[in-house]
Amino acid sequence: MYVNNKKKACEYIGIESFEYLMDAGTSQEELLSLIDRLNKDSAVSGILCQLPLPDHIDEQAVINAIDPKKDVDAFHPVNVGKIMTGNYDFVPCTPAGVMELIKESGIDIEAKECVVVGRSNIVGKPMAMLLLHKNGTVTVCHSKTADLAEKTRKADILVAAVGIPNFIKGDMIKPGAVVIDVGINRIAPKKLVGDVEFESAEPAAGAITPVPGGVGPMTIAMLMKNTLKAAVINHDREAE
Repeated sequence: MYVNNKKKACEYIGIESFEYLMDAGTSQEELLSLIDRLNKDSAVSGILCQLPLPDHIDEQAVINAIDPKKDVDAFHPVNVGKIMTGNYDFVPCTPAGVMELIKESGIDIEAKECVVVGRSNIVGKPMAMLLLHKNGTVTVCHSKTADLAEKTRKADILVAAVGIPNFIKGDMIKPGAVVIDVGINRIAPKKLVGDVEFESAEPAAGAITPVPGGVGPMTIAMLMKNTLKAAVINHDREAE
């Protein structure tokens, strides 16, 4: 679903996309060879590898092989390090989408209590850094956090990115809090839910994102933004 939405977004705004659908038995060497070829291809501005990968492939080795200037997912260690310092070219698409939602909603992060539930390299950790760069006071929690509800109830801005369906209940939310649900979990063939139990959370929250239709479209939009920026960076690099 996510891959198809990426392709549709590219087509809609005029970005040419190339899909390489590889067999699950593809070797790591074959995948790294493809990445090397794309790194050297001036027609390619951005590269992303859809995760997770089969067990026999070293995911980190694949991420490391992507040219940091074409790493539109912002997973390469160089780009991760830049996010830590605040001097970045690209931000992972989902945290970037969350920040854009907050900004466009007119919500001020400065001095707010921000709680991120989830510690993944893809969402939780960069999300915490981005909120910190905007002067939020940030607490990072996870499924093993003791007294989690006590911590989430202090949040002015709560970001749920733990990957467990309906994990955050309404009684875990501070009245009037901004609740952003990053999770997308399929619990039935045609039923998607987030990490927040929407029915109990909505009455408590001052603002809340739905699933689907909340953070997901923003993630796609930020991928397009990263790709455009990568095109400019790589064009300037070739011109030097």
